[in-house]
Amino acid sequence: MNLVPFGRENGAPARRDLGFNTLQREIDRVFDSFARNIPVWGGHSTAASNWAYPNIDVVESDKEIEITCELPGMEESDVNLSLADGVLTIKGEKQATKEEKGKSYQLLERTYGSFSRSIPLPTNLEADSVRASMDKGLLKVKVAKPKSAAPHQIEIKHAN
Repeated sequence: MNLVPFGRENGAPARRDLGFNTLQREIDRVFDSFARNIPVWGGHSTAASNWAYPNIDVVESDKEIEITCELPGMEESDVNLSLADGVLTIKGEKQATKEEKGKSYQLLERTYGSFSRSIPLPTNLEADSVRASMDKGLLKVKVAKPKSAAPHQIEIKHAN
């Protein structure tokens, strides 16, 4: 009986499965099934939680950049919007409470979580050109695009 967990097959080192691969697969399966059952904003379960990454759309036209962020159940006061060094940051925290009472029971559920999304924008933006509005959990941010500077012709002189 060979007690060494590896040997040579076809001139290359070979390893035997001592049960660790099976154990690793089982651990991965348990964690994957756990992650699928974590509730997120919409009541659906996914491995990538929407708490940390709400959906955003960025649309660019000739005159402006429009950013739409889905924040269901949130109010303007729950969201912080900032622009620094050409990066627009949307932060917030969602807190929701659901209470249900019956003759023989009382159900109280609380969900909460914070999120932060950062969107790089052109660095030469005017901060005053950013407008934001929120309606029914839909945040819209409109940023006027900077006017590009017209090319300036530079005269080259002969060095003496």
